[in-house]
Amino acid sequence: MTDVVSEGTEGRRTRLLRAEVALKALMSGPASLERVRRVLEQALVYAGAACVAVYAPGQDPDVLCLLESAGVPRTLFGLRDSYPRSGHSAVADAHRSGSAVWLGPEELAEHAEARRTPSGDFFVAALPARGDDGGGCLLAVSERREGFDTDDRKCLELIADAVGAPAPVRTAEGGELPAGSFSLAMDSGRVEVGDDILDLFALTRTEFDGKVETLLGLTVPEDLPSLMSVVEADHMSIGERELEFRVLQPAGPPKWLRLRGRLLPGGEGRPARLVGTVADASSLRSDVTDVARVQRLASALATAGTVRDVSQAVVSALRKPLRADRIALAELEGERLIVTVLDPPEPESWPELWQLEWRSEWPDAPVRAMPTLAAALREGRAQIWPAGTALEPALADVGPGGLAVLPLPSAGRMAGACLIGWDTPHDFGPDERALLTASAGLAGQALMRAHAFDAEHELVGMLQRQLLPRRLPTLPGAVAVARYLPATAGLEVGGDWYDVIPLPDNHVALVIGDVQGHSTAAATLMGQMRTALRAYAVEGHPPDVVVSHANRLLLDIETDLFATCCYVDVDMEEGSAWYVRAGHLPPVLRHPDGGTEIHESDGGPPLGVMERADFPMGVLRLRPGTVLALTTDGLVESTEADIDTGLDRLAHELAVSDPAHLGLVADALLGNAHRGDDVALLLLRYDGMALRPLREGWTVWRVPEAVGHARRFTRRTLRSWGVPAVNRDATLLIVSELVTNALVHTDGRVRLDLTLLDNRLRVAVTDASPRTPVKPTSISWEATGGRGILLVEAMSDTWGTVPVSGGKQVWAEIALSGR
Repeated sequence: MTDVVSEGTEGRRTRLLRAEVALKALMSGPASLERVRRVLEQALVYAGAACVAVYAPGQDPDVLCLLESAGVPRTLFGLRDSYPRSGHSAVADAHRSGSAVWLGPEELAEHAEARRTPSGDFFVAALPARGDDGGGCLLAVSERREGFDTDDRKCLELIADAVGAPAPVRTAEGGELPAGSFSLAMDSGRVEVGDDILDLFALTRTEFDGKVETLLGLTVPEDLPSLMSVVEADHMSIGERELEFRVLQPAGPPKWLRLRGRLLPGGEGRPARLVGTVADASSLRSDVTDVARVQRLASALATAGTVRDVSQAVVSALRKPLRADRIALAELEGERLIVTVLDPPEPESWPELWQLEWRSEWPDAPVRAMPTLAAALREGRAQIWPAGTALEPALADVGPGGLAVLPLPSAGRMAGACLIGWDTPHDFGPDERALLTASAGLAGQALMRAHAFDAEHELVGMLQRQLLPRRLPTLPGAVAVARYLPATAGLEVGGDWYDVIPLPDNHVALVIGDVQGHSTAAATLMGQMRTALRAYAVEGHPPDVVVSHANRLLLDIETDLFATCCYVDVDMEEGSAWYVRAGHLPPVLRHPDGGTEIHESDGGPPLGVMERADFPMGVLRLRPGTVLALTTDGLVESTEADIDTGLDRLAHELAVSDPAHLGLVADALLGNAHRGDDVALLLLRYDGMALRPLREGWTVWRVPEAVGHARRFTRRTLRSWGVPAVNRDATLLIVSELVTNALVHTDGRVRLDLTLLDNRLRVAVTDASPRTPVKPTSISWEATGGRGILLVEAMSDTWGTVPVSGGKQVWAEIALSGR
């Protein structure tokens, strides 16, 4: 059947008339599960249903059992395998009353049997399907915003009549089975089959003993395990199964057969039975019209997370069975088609307009340049143009031998379009049209879901990027690199983090951690913990105090989540480090000779678990050329390997790496990540400081001569360092003012530290008061104080103050001259 743009006889037919013609052709065949399945498929095509199923009385006459279904997996809508006839469900109500039941989202929420269904805006229709033995019920689901319109309802009534015309395909105890059907008792293994199935197995009625083992013994051994998974009750749930297998023949190659079956529950004193059909696979209808093709597409789209996943699933489901030469799927954004996948992907395979609009990987085609396509999108119905149809070049060159355009509708709007083209003249049959129409509806809904998924994924990805450091600082005597890989199994952002924090006196803090779970709550808590640890580190606390403060903070937040972390304080001058582990993996060292070491020292519990927790410190010795590696468990733990095995592998990969190229080392280590969890990796190569500073310190006692003692200590130190006399006087004045301010305005300990590095002299006075000194804005000539900070500012090149543990440090720097 060819469908052209111009209004022909077929084009003027209403949807209802087309449904009548399709159902009439189907009803001409023998009654079987195959025919039921094909009738149900028409509900996907002509009634806009996302899922459709038929129920009939089973072995227990008080239960309506699922006989067959088509479309999106019914579990997405909470449809069951059986419903009590006396219950208050749409199926039971329609079956008892003999009238159709139409339920919208509000009615479903109030319906007793619908309370277990997943939340969502969808519509349910239940229509009685009367047959020779009382019939069953047709159940259909629509995801469209308007539900089932008048034409949809009339089409469903036709389909319900067609489904109920033959007696439901079930098997009784004894009696003649429908053609191609079988019935297997799951407790005894006795199977009832018709002569046509025995012919497929090359058996006569006298040769068959009624045991399923006899039939299984004639299958090709390689296919036996998959077949056993169907005929053994322990491996099946209530529901349909389908597979193809081979049977041995007296002469010639094995024959391919296709089995479709459903496990029906047993009643009082009656065993469960597997019923279904077996047919010659070579005699079945072509792949393009096989309802299993639609089912497989629906299953693939149900698990497709991103727009790219949806596009690739559609291409895989359509191009090969349709033997198409090219296929494109695109989202509709305003007046442009944003292409998400092309097959084949080469630009030269597509029209010139598409090539001119190419944007990096795919083109971005304007709809206004293809008016025929724009009209098809407005109409919202699948359009098929045979070879020779006059079309604009941008469309004609996609399919010179035939072109199909599938608008992809969803939620009351057009989500995009799928274009399928052939180079040689192609004949479009009615079965192809059914497949294309059903696929368009499924793809449109999946595309909208995936678009929302991509938007959320980009949002949480942006959140993750904002919470992690944008760049690592330049370190004195070391190089640090970091890598972060989000998990690919799942949508939400994780809680892994890392940080590199420069500290005074050429110390550097390395932090790596992992908040439990994958959610925006985990990411938010990760940001809080990273900020808190950085604040505690900058205050000058040792590692155990920093981690203890973070633990107390997490307990005060009162969250159900916990976090692990490893905090390392590296002294760049001495080549040593103190570290603390809070439920986290130990650091791994690669020594300059290539040897590796996993530091399994005692650690504390995860943060946020125990209020009174000890966090013992371990020590590391770093020689120039040593690499320190910190990571989260996503890199070293998987379902195939435990943490110990993963750490050993990490140590081995470090041993054989070249630390001269630290970025390449990090990339190589991440190459083996299984991506089931987030991965954070932090590497530091300690090179040693080429120029080490000179340091001296003095504890200032609170005695009358304290300032004089500080000046004498400073004078001796500056002479020993060779500081020019012109700079000594300025330094002594700065020391006098800073020490005097600390003694007069604070209580507790006061310490004076002098540092000389690269002709810059630093004076730092630390006291126990957190109050920052304030530079006066104006001083009258009668004032006796307040000039100290002004003198410090005048005599130094720069000065400032930083908080330290429990107090502050006021510092000033002088550039030495003539040294």
